[in-house]
Amino acid sequence: MSAADLGRGIEAGSICPVALAEGFLDAITAHPFGPRIYARDMRARALDEAMAARGRARAGLRRGPLDGVPVSWKDLFDTAGVASESGSALLAGRVPEQDAEVLQRMTAAGTVALGKTHQTEFAYSGLGLNPVTATPPCVNDHDAVPGGSSSGAAASVAFGLAPLAIGSDTGGSVRIPAAWNDLVGLKTTHGRLSLAGVVPLAPRFDTVGPLARTVEDAALALAIMEGAPVPDLRGADLSGVRLLVLEGAPFDDIRDRPRAGFEAALEAMGAAGARIDRKNLPEVSEALALSAIIYTPECWAQWRDLLETAPDKVFAPILERFRSGRDHLAADYVAAWNRLNRLRRDYLAATAGYDAVLLPTAPNMPPDAARLMQEHGYFTTENLLTLRNTRIGNMLGLCALTLPTGTPSAGISLMMPPMADHRLLRLGAAAEVALRRQ
Repeated sequence: MSAADLGRGIEAGSICPVALAEGFLDAITAHPFGPRIYARDMRARALDEAMAARGRARAGLRRGPLDGVPVSWKDLFDTAGVASESGSALLAGRVPEQDAEVLQRMTAAGTVALGKTHQTEFAYSGLGLNPVTATPPCVNDHDAVPGGSSSGAAASVAFGLAPLAIGSDTGGSVRIPAAWNDLVGLKTTHGRLSLAGVVPLAPRFDTVGPLARTVEDAALALAIMEGAPVPDLRGADLSGVRLLVLEGAPFDDIRDRPRAGFEAALEAMGAAGARIDRKNLPEVSEALALSAIIYTPECWAQWRDLLETAPDKVFAPILERFRSGRDHLAADYVAAWNRLNRLRRDYLAATAGYDAVLLPTAPNMPPDAARLMQEHGYFTTENLLTLRNTRIGNMLGLCALTLPTGTPSAGISLMMPPMADHRLLRLGAAAEVALRRQ
């Protein structure tokens, strides 16, 4: 069941929040992949919160549509009195004194915090491979990686060990695992949701976002975390909607299954009334060419001191990614940001006549985990390819939503201008209906 459906069941009195929480907690313990998905559960807290939700439900005092619904949390969100280690041995034993602000908001709305999910070290890879802590499986291929860095977040929902998960997205870390595990994933506009109490990677790009079974669930989570009304999804349809397929870079080296899933999704959306154009925008390729100098110095500056205290504790490809940022000149970094800001303005002008821009969420399928461990070059090339399409949304400062296409592990992404998150979710709800009909 979706998170919203569970909430409706609690409202109707047919679902007990305590039994619901116990069911998920027991499933986490019993599932063979439980230890690979959850870094740690929060059973005592979850049951306390569930009992409080049960009392509110019985008294007719529910705080909202997700009151009593369990949620998993990526291990970079601070949790008071519970280790929050961002998937790194360097942060082992890090126990915050208070919850991250978005977790505080979700708790105030009555959600039940199930536990902390595994992730890539410091959230710095799109593959989801983490030999330091654990690598969750992909729901469609248990030998493959699930996508990252919100790897356990996606797996917790895909394997039925949480109805809703909260992750983070700096270059695709919500959308890639959502796409590879056939989920909905929302990359919110940077700055829309609080990052207080979130272990950083690149603060000028870090965002918080939900991974869910439905667009409705993502909309409910966003509304709670930003303290705003729930986006109105009622009556959404694609009739007359103008969509632009982003040609060029997003299709370079694309594999057959992602392309087939994307084209089938386009056909379904067109049949539902959308008007679809295709265009290659040079601003996109130019922005992607700046990503190395834009991202890596910020990530290196954030963690260099800690990383160099014990570099042997970091998975070598992740350490290499961090160290790639140490030699860029400050003048080149500033010049790149100046250029990127101009490209962002040009991109918005070029796409102003469209309701959303479309592209395949990932151009590749989930790679084999064992091969990634054995072949360093394969890890590097697959990681860069995995994140290429999603990074477009981050580089251009957009909000983005990935939806399952019906082809396993192949997602379609819709992108809109910054702060258009509510309109994006409404359009996503319409697209979701069309895709489910195909």
